Amino acid sequence: MRNAFADEVTQLAKTDSRVMLLSGDIGNKLFDKFKAVDAKRFLNCGIAEANMMGVAAGLALNGLRPIVYTITPFTTTRCFEQIRVDVCYHEAPVIIVGTGSGLSYAELGPTHHSLEDLAILRTLPGMQVLAPCDAIEMRLALREAIKSNQPTYIRIGKKGEPAIHDPQVQFQIGQAITVREGSDVLFVAAGTLMPQVLTAAEALGAQGISVQVASFHSIKPLDEAYLRNCLSRHKLIVTIEEHGRLGGLGSAVSEYISQFASHPPLLRLGTLDEFMHEMGTQDYARTRYGLDSAGIVRQVNARLADV
Repeated sequence: MRNAFADEVTQLAKTDSRVMLLSGDIGNKLFDKFKAVDAKRFLNCGIAEANMMGVAAGLALNGLRPIVYTITPFTTTRCFEQIRVDVCYHEAPVIIVGTGSGLSYAELGPTHHSLEDLAILRTLPGMQVLAPCDAIEMRLALREAIKSNQPTYIRIGKKGEPAIHDPQVQFQIGQAITVREGSDVLFVAAGTLMPQVLTAAEALGAQGISVQVASFHSIKPLDEAYLRNCLSRHKLIVTIEEHGRLGGLGSAVSEYISQFASHPPLLRLGTLDEFMHEMGTQDYARTRYGLDSAGIVRQVNARLADV
């Protein structure tokens, strides 16, 4: 996904002279093609992410479209105050891209895990929070973010994520995309877990459970109309995200549906309220938290037994 990001931001720079790219001392070779378009529009701000965010805000307030890029925790939690005060307070159209989201860097330990970013950034007034499931959604999200003239956060994977969508898929910030139709259970998923989510839906289908899968690439704004239309059609709603269960997609969906007197039960799948101290691959970490396809099936079956 990060290679697709490098390509997309380069294409955008060719057609929009306002586009600038700020890096927190990573991906320098990755952006050689961007620098070939206009080296002056690439800034390596070093390991000084808080300062980088202030620079981006200043550029945005002067008519440019800065895109800030570095590893997810370092472009979110490390400089949260600058995002809040410099970017959001001034309604500066800065696009913040966090690479290696969720447990992509599981083997590097909790300093490199990003399991709180959706929660903290969706609290900020005016901030759009996006979690594309594949490179196609990521490219479309980036294009729409530049058009939107709002602060936007986009969390992306690291590399090797398979394509989920047809390149011609219709994409709009705030509108979920149905990936698979179904009538019994609704999977509300965000981010790069989508392959595991679809495999789980297939496995449940083999058990006679019809599962609808929706890509909720927009955590904020949330597609409330999509959820409202599903409240009377499914007997269970399941949110699935590579993020803590507190404050992310599951919390956003819970907050919305709680206003209705009658709605299906909600099962929120994500990581626990803890730091993961063991070292392991991303696949290991997903399995540990029940976010692999088998874990999703197991938890859904257990919840359906009580419905």
